[in-house]
Amino acid sequence: MKADRSINLNRRGLIGGTLALIATPGIVHAAGDKALRNISSFRTHNWRDHFDRIGKGIIIADTTSRALQHWTEDGEMRIYPTSVPMTEELTRRGYTEVVEKRENPGWGPTASMRERDPTLPAYVEGGDPRNPLGTRALYLSWQYYRIHGTQDTRKIGRRSSSGCIGLYNRQIEEVYERAPVGTQVKLL
Repeated sequence: MKADRSINLNRRGLIGGTLALIATPGIVHAAGDKALRNISSFRTHNWRDHFDRIGKGIIIADTTSRALQHWTEDGEMRIYPTSVPMTEELTRRGYTEVVEKRENPGWGPTASMRERDPTLPAYVEGGDPRNPLGTRALYLSWQYYRIHGTQDTRKIGRRSSSGCIGLYNRQIEEVYERAPVGTQVKLL
């Protein structure tokens, strides 16, 4: 009886496995369509349309599609979802570059930020959960503008910053390691 039962289980497993294999392309295709829809919401750019050479690397931050593309010196590209400035008035566009990098940067709001929100603290130490710069920051040649992480992951994919481009902490840590000082940057 035990032998018969194990044969039946094997037959059931074989039949179930065969049916699963037959259904797999449909499942993969459905998942692929959803992934393609999500990916296609990011408008990708070719760096050659914006820069003459790749140099030390390139970052293009698209404030419309809320995505950041990063190319390393060897041409490898990765794309990340971002937070972007709350309003057009806070959005700066054009060419800049990474001039400094900081781990666990401290943060102090600008005078205009404190004017908009007087409850903001004068300064927040790096590593403090209230620090809006997260775990890493790339300082740009434009004063007060950064590409940085965020402790508040709800901000990613939204208009939520006072001018900076925000990424999930784990993703800014990746970009931080791969983007040296001198990386070219364009905000669209």
